[in-house]
Amino acid sequence: MQLPSILTRPVAAVRSALGLGAGAQMASHDAAGNSLPMANWNPLAGSADADTLSELGTMTARSRDLARNNGVMAGGMQTLRDNIVGATLRLSSTPDYRLLGWDREQAREWGNRTEALFRSWAETTECDAARTLNLLGLSLQALGGAMTNGDAASLPLWLPRQGAQWATRLMLIESDRLATPLDLSHRSDIRGGVEFDRYGAPVAYYVLKQHPGDVLLQGFTGAVQDYERIPAFTDWGRKRFLHLHDKERTGQSRGKPIVASVMKDFHMLGKYASNELQASLANSLVAAFLQSDMDPQDVAGVFGTDVSGAWKEFMGRKPMVRQMEGAAILPLPPGATLQSFTPGRPNAAFEAFMLASMRNIAAGLNMPYELLLKDFSRTNYSSARASLLEAWRYFNGRRRWLTDYWLRPIYELWLEEAVNTGVIEAPDFYRNRHAYTRCRFIFGGRGWVDPVRDATASKIRRESQVSTLEQECAEQGLDYEEVLDQLAVEQEMMRARGLQNVQVPVAAPAVSPAPDVDDPDDQEDQDEGQDGPDRADGEDKERGQRP
Repeated sequence: MQLPSILTRPVAAVRSALGLGAGAQMASHDAAGNSLPMANWNPLAGSADADTLSELGTMTARSRDLARNNGVMAGGMQTLRDNIVGATLRLSSTPDYRLLGWDREQAREWGNRTEALFRSWAETTECDAARTLNLLGLSLQALGGAMTNGDAASLPLWLPRQGAQWATRLMLIESDRLATPLDLSHRSDIRGGVEFDRYGAPVAYYVLKQHPGDVLLQGFTGAVQDYERIPAFTDWGRKRFLHLHDKERTGQSRGKPIVASVMKDFHMLGKYASNELQASLANSLVAAFLQSDMDPQDVAGVFGTDVSGAWKEFMGRKPMVRQMEGAAILPLPPGATLQSFTPGRPNAAFEAFMLASMRNIAAGLNMPYELLLKDFSRTNYSSARASLLEAWRYFNGRRRWLTDYWLRPIYELWLEEAVNTGVIEAPDFYRNRHAYTRCRFIFGGRGWVDPVRDATASKIRRESQVSTLEQECAEQGLDYEEVLDQLAVEQEMMRARGLQNVQVPVAAPAVSPAPDVDDPDDQEDQDEGQDGPDRADGEDKERGQRP
């Protein structure tokens, strides 16, 4: 029999010709089969927006509820903010001097002046339209919004103020206000409040003038449904809307909460822990039971026909047994014996179950279990260092994401004002915008797991010329040029006081103790003592004299 061509015949016809029948179960991949474990698993293959937009409101509300009422979730979000941004946010201007036709020294001097001027804006509340936060505070709030809500949004405004040097301000808005007007919901080019052109580039954003949740506070007002269309760019290319979100799939208009994949686990585990706590509390309130072995005839003879009333009358007699005292004599009802109570709480398997569940949740949040729960009691140096190195790969990726899609556009907005007002000289700025705005940001330092080992590893990296002082300082949230300036000041002060021969004490190499037979990883710790943490995000290898 000649088999039909699979390339030219429909699949149903091929299956019929092969005698498999229309209902036969056949799949080239087990993942696409209809076996018993897979029979009820038939998710729809929707687009990025079809899978997200209709459910985004529910996910966002649940994510915020977890952040308010679940301690682990709240702590995890704070851990991400502390490690991705931290307590330091500094500009390191690195103009592309080759494109600009400059030499390195000229680029260094231009960068130094630009950084100083940028600090006068970013480190004050003048960068905030609400005059409450500096750029560090705004960035932490934007990062938190992107993680909890899925999106963070800001309106760059031009607001000149009396006595202020700068007019560029940032107005943060919650992503709930970014929505599609009801009368425009039929348009396929507007999704989630974002209007796109035929190539998928944002053209405009539709923003509610009032948060929709204000209905719960002050009732329904017309402003709840009052939208403003904000163009994405001005005619000359200046951004008018900053939209920070993760774009995981092509065609995705909005982001989703970072906890979305483990939200159900988080919620159920929180309820389980709460129920266990309540059960343990209830069990702790019961000390013993009164048990009677009297038959019904004896009970009737003692208490009469009203057994319940007689029992209550007896228990109401003085003295009431409220507290147990030494050598106390407990009056018992006739025929009753005291039966001790053995509680079944706390559950012996509770800790192991919570540990396994929390590890799954930590993996969904892209951080080690030890970091999520701040619990390093079950790990040694090698395991802790491996966990933190893996976590820092994620943190560095998030830092680059925050720099590219939030901080660098903000720097460009400020620099445009500084150039146009003549404060900074940048010939042909609009044509060479990329060269002038090339920069990176220094975030909070990562710290050291073992200061002696990590400092030794840093010294070895520099001596072997696989790292620089700039990179090592950046890992600790420092500007290497300021470090050098401070060292020069200290050396000059020592010379002025006749302390020229004083040497900075250098710690001798630590003598490692003999490996503990109970911890086989100790030997591994000694072997890897020369290793250091991954280098921080240092994209500029050309400038040896700039932070």
